[in-house]
Amino acid sequence: MSAETLAGYLRAQATEFLRALRLHREAGAGTASEGSVEASLALRRSARRISGSLHTFQAVLDPGWSEAMRPELAWVSGTLALEHACSARLERLLQALYRLSGTAALPAQGAAGTGPGGGAGGAARSSAPAAVAVRGEAASPTARTGSTGTGPTTAPERGSLTVGAAKAGALLDRQLTLARTRAHSTALQALGSSRFHAVADKVAVLASEVPLVPGAGGADLRPPAEAARERLVDAVAALPLLTAGSPYNAEALVHGLSPDLAPHPQDTPWHQVRLLLRLHRYAREALHHTTAGADGTAPVPESAATAPPPDVRLLAAGEALDRHRDASEASAAAANAARTPRIAPATAYALGVLHADQRHEVEAARYAFQLSWQKDVLGSP
Repeated sequence: MSAETLAGYLRAQATEFLRALRLHREAGAGTASEGSVEASLALRRSARRISGSLHTFQAVLDPGWSEAMRPELAWVSGTLALEHACSARLERLLQALYRLSGTAALPAQGAAGTGPGGGAGGAARSSAPAAVAVRGEAASPTARTGSTGTGPTTAPERGSLTVGAAKAGALLDRQLTLARTRAHSTALQALGSSRFHAVADKVAVLASEVPLVPGAGGADLRPPAEAARERLVDAVAALPLLTAGSPYNAEALVHGLSPDLAPHPQDTPWHQVRLLLRLHRYAREALHHTTAGADGTAPVPESAATAPPPDVRLLAAGEALDRHRDASEASAAAANAARTPRIAPATAYALGVLHADQRHEVEAARYAFQLSWQKDVLGSP
């Protein structure tokens, strides 16, 4: 696998970036339509792949150019990810509230509620806490008047939220909707800034010319790709997989009541493994790019026709680590909401239960990762 293969892969990803940017502008940069959301996701995907390839294969690329591009692409990807992360976090926490209350899912929100971004999807999601509040407020009077004789005695609906849970949902909605709105404004400002235009201009140049170091045309890509795999294996070996294999991780309670707002101390190495797994996956994509469109004349979507041979361990491990990241961030959001001054004890209790539930999801994701990783290792020749 020569450096020309990498050049074709980078040209293809740069073409995909420019295509997504054009679709985003056609969909309307200031709106949150389905087309705009999909274009933003495509922008993030291509930016991550270009940045990851610049990191893994930096030995064959112009060092000054690649070192200048990597943080800019990371800025683009990170900025565009914030709004979607806030929406997904709110939906995850509201679903958990209903699940913990004995209800399988949120009240019907309509087709518009399925969108991952703001706009109609965000409005539909924002209506869920209102339903939470209505059902929660209605449950309490029913319970109180059941013995007064003022009307037929009816038991509270199974799965209806208590007042504390309803107010917890409303508080999370206010906080995360505000964060999502700010993230949307930040993304719009970023996409219209001179900094982003400079990045887009460099990506446009990359679509036609990849700055390889002199004499790198015949360089072998397999050693740096193997180095990326070894970094992943070493990072996984440093994880407490035996602890993750336990149904109850007592060490996860350490610092659980600390006032420190920093991320949970056990989460950081797992997040690092997730990033290394992504770099390894992108390196495999670059190595197998010759299977389709290595000349860079067409974008390379993530499809079975162009993807490298499937690795069951990578797929299962990546999904588990994504769930780990989502649950970890959701638990932090619940804990942050519980620190809101002057909230009712019932609301704080509901948020504490929600935080504990998401930490349980963190442990479940670690256990799933441990199973998928060890199963493949033990079954390898």
